[in-house]
Amino acid sequence: MTARETVLGRVRDALVLAPRPAVTVERAYRRDRTLPDDERLELFTDRLLDYKAQVRICTAGEIAAALADVLDALGARRIGVPAGLDRSWLAAWGGAVEEDHSDAPASALEALDAVVTASAASCAETGTIVLDGSADQGRRALTLVPDVHVCVVDLSSVVTGVPELLARLVPERPTTLISGPSATSDIELERVEGVHGPRTLVVIVRTDA
Repeated sequence: MTARETVLGRVRDALVLAPRPAVTVERAYRRDRTLPDDERLELFTDRLLDYKAQVRICTAGEIAAALADVLDALGARRIGVPAGLDRSWLAAWGGAVEEDHSDAPASALEALDAVVTASAASCAETGTIVLDGSADQGRRALTLVPDVHVCVVDLSSVVTGVPELLARLVPERPTTLISGPSATSDIELERVEGVHGPRTLVVIVRTDA
């Protein structure tokens, strides 16, 4: 037996014999903070605009017209949607709609002018939108490959801070966090858009259910 093996053997023996006291992790961070709807909407919108996202605010009855206006302004003629998206949202738009299936190759998504999805939750303080792969949001590739993402966010799903946002997430689901259009400044501090996802993010905030 070498000296190294002797030392490591004694360390292992000591670890086995040493008592292991219970460790209590203190979790005293802020939770359950709330803001009135108008303040939460203003904060969320401010953060989105700061990230260079486009924002449109409407009611449930106006969502179809709002989506049609946004898609027409973008010049979209062919869009992709997740299988569970509410099709009444697209009732006022006359372009081609392709439903995404999980078995379709991601390369086929490049030909889409835009993708329209719902969202799972959002954080007002950080302007972050969360997708969790639910039927109205689709697989991750659907929102990362096309160059334009139009995302519908219910104001009721927008929480104040990060702890409140994390409390709404299901760890087992494929979570995607979106804070504005895709952008990076890794190379010589020059902003480059569209490297890791859509270069254009349009958020339609629905203020009532």
